[in-house]
Amino acid sequence: MLISTNEILFRIKKALNLTMEEMLKTYSLEDYPMETSHLETLLKRRLDDGFITATYEELGVFLDGLVTLKRGPSPRKPNDDEAVELTNNLILKKLRIALELKEAETEIIFGLADVELSKQQLASLFRKEGHKNFKECSDELLMAFLDGLDEFYYVGELD
Repeated sequence: MLISTNEILFRIKKALNLTMEEMLKTYSLEDYPMETSHLETLLKRRLDDGFITATYEELGVFLDGLVTLKRGPSPRKPNDDEAVELTNNLILKKLRIALELKEAETEIIFGLADVELSKQQLASLFRKEGHKNFKECSDELLMAFLDGLDEFYYVGELD
């Protein structure tokens, strides 16, 4: 993954207009200790003083907490500590689940970033790895989705 984990965290915070308190709550919902000062360093830009690279675990826990924050605790969620590799496809999937995005909304979000995907191309991003129609989500596609998400929620606030 060439996109920094910090950039993904920052763009999600910005797109969803999350406060520091809401971000800290996402971590607490997953019983993950996160200090305000540490989170602030994770949200800094690469050239800022005090910048610290966010770990894949910190990003993954945040995404899991975001799902819990937005949708409530999962009744089926087993308490397993099995490590899962955080891929662009998984990040996309967790965001779609957390925000309860339907196919049409996901198409709109990509469209706002000037990315046109057919229904089959879109569905292939959410397939299991190994499925014959699975398509790997590139860094460019993930960034486009995050850009579109920012636009999608910005426009939505005007109502």
